Amino acid sequence: MQNRFEVNRRTATAVLAGGLVSGHESRTLNAAIETKREEPLTLGMGTYATKVLKTEKAISLISDTGFDSVELTVNAGWDAAPENMPAQRRVEISQQLKASGLHLTSLMEHTVPSKDNAKAAENLQRIQRAASLSRDLATHEPPVIQTVLGGGKWEEQKNLFVDRVSKWGEAAAKFGVTVLVKPHRGAAMSTPADGVWLVEKINNKHVRLCYDYSHFIYRDLDLVKTIHQAAPYTQHIAIKDTVKSPDGGFQFVLPGEAGTIDYVKLLQTFYDDGYRGDICCEVSGMVWSKRGYDPVAAVKTCYKNVAKVFAEAGIKRPA
Repeated sequence: MQNRFEVNRRTATAVLAGGLVSGHESRTLNAAIETKREEPLTLGMGTYATKVLKTEKAISLISDTGFDSVELTVNAGWDAAPENMPAQRRVEISQQLKASGLHLTSLMEHTVPSKDNAKAAENLQRIQRAASLSRDLATHEPPVIQTVLGGGKWEEQKNLFVDRVSKWGEAAAKFGVTVLVKPHRGAAMSTPADGVWLVEKINNKHVRLCYDYSHFIYRDLDLVKTIHQAAPYTQHIAIKDTVKSPDGGFQFVLPGEAGTIDYVKLLQTFYDDGYRGDICCEVSGMVWSKRGYDPVAAVKTCYKNVAKVFAEAGIKRPA
């Protein structure tokens, strides 16, 4: 689900305060602001949490738990990868999604830019296949494709990223699909500022951002400031908690488990900045790779923790 609203609350309020509109226009803007506050955000769950389950079973689990939406992991080697989704299975999963009432909001496809031209061509084909899958499975508007961009140093990699991701956006646009890049802790593109620079440099509406504060916490990157910075270009939000490790590093844990991120403030700030998309629970590989991990329990815990955040934040969900 895309961030469809170009006029956000802060912009409209500034215009009103500056006396730059007529009385009729002022009433119209105020009405638009209040109407937007009545619109829902979706609470989603990603199948990155359910690698051991078939996609059909994961969809049923996520729907039965009470989520509004789902993100399918389509990485190479995963059950929902495009190469594992022949035409008939696509039809059946599309029908299952529609019958369940779940919005399919995103496909996670971790395809990183490469300096090697042959590998770059292969990666572009993966984006094209993911975009085709997005169109085939769409329950509402086509789900976005979100990915990280890999390691290295920003100054050394950013021009490569512009070149490769530009081509991804052009390819996805042919299917009516948007590619999202996610700033990632420790990666070459690691901050919202990096992401905004890249999106603006590419200048294609089919290339936007995925926001995930778990990659910014403990780095002197303020929650509210990063939201204001990223919101104009954000079309998907992933959430999970981050805790400090005894060795000075960090660990990802289930969203809401550690209480390290103020999700009420996150939802309210994004909402007031005009975001009308998905809030997707993500379970890190740091969690699901551990011995004894239970995907069913993890999905249910994510729902319990985050559903109450929506209530506390006063954010509506789809009926």
